[in-house]
Amino acid sequence: MRLRHIKGAEEEIAESPYVVQDPQSLKGRWHEFFGNDNPIRIEVGMGKGKFIMELAQMNPDINYVGIERYSSVLLRGLQKRAELELSNIYFMRIDALELADVFAEDEVERIYLNFSDPWPKDRHAKRRLTSDRFLAVYDKILQPDGIIEFKTDNQDLFRYSLESIPEAGWQVTSHTFDLHHSDMAEGNVMTEYETKFSAEGKPICKLTARRDKS
Repeated sequence: MRLRHIKGAEEEIAESPYVVQDPQSLKGRWHEFFGNDNPIRIEVGMGKGKFIMELAQMNPDINYVGIERYSSVLLRGLQKRAELELSNIYFMRIDALELADVFAEDEVERIYLNFSDPWPKDRHAKRRLTSDRFLAVYDKILQPDGIIEFKTDNQDLFRYSLESIPEAGWQVTSHTFDLHHSDMAEGNVMTEYETKFSAEGKPICKLTARRDKS
């Protein structure tokens, strides 16, 4: 589905105090930027930002960076962010393949992947955020015990991920095909899509993964 472009979105993003305009300059220096040594967690494809902003409010001792490459979507998140008094969350407009240009080795504690584009055609598999191509990027920035959390309503993408993640040298530490009726539901924070799909009766899939140490 083509996103509707919002006139002036790029200009507003460029002027926003909540958007990191030159993230490459902060590589290895994110703790200086936040002014503390708190863990750094990122959401790749944050959409309108409900999930990550709620986490930031709940966990003031954790630093959050929301990543969204579509300007019209990011703008909606900025409008919500302006209503909150927070110092532990910022946004970036970059592609996920650029993450290793922005974060140094071991600089990120956790990566959230929520309701990513499933790219259903086989020839587009490398574009999926749980493909080996992207896992290699996450490997460059995550701490040794760093965690990936992935949620989706797309069961084909989820089954693909359950195969692709171990094949790339990672371990799926937990997973469920029905998050809201599982032990993994404790402490769950819902995204915009999750709220919508759950209301429609669609089960939500979730997994956690870390590097395979075996």
